[in-house]
Amino acid sequence: MNFIAAAAPEYGPGLLGFLIVFALGVALFFLVKSMNKQISKIQVPHEKDKK
Repeated sequence: MNFIAAAAPEYGPGLLGFLIVFALGVALFFLVKSMNKQISKIQVPHEKDKK
């Protein structure tokens, strides 16, 4: 018998996958920006102030 191999359909992530990854990237950008802003507000005591 001779079996004909059916071509498997090729599915890619498509536009929806791209939009999800893009949205995650934009959200990450704003989260890192906000985190840096909050970290810069922290007052770190110096060694001379502890005494």
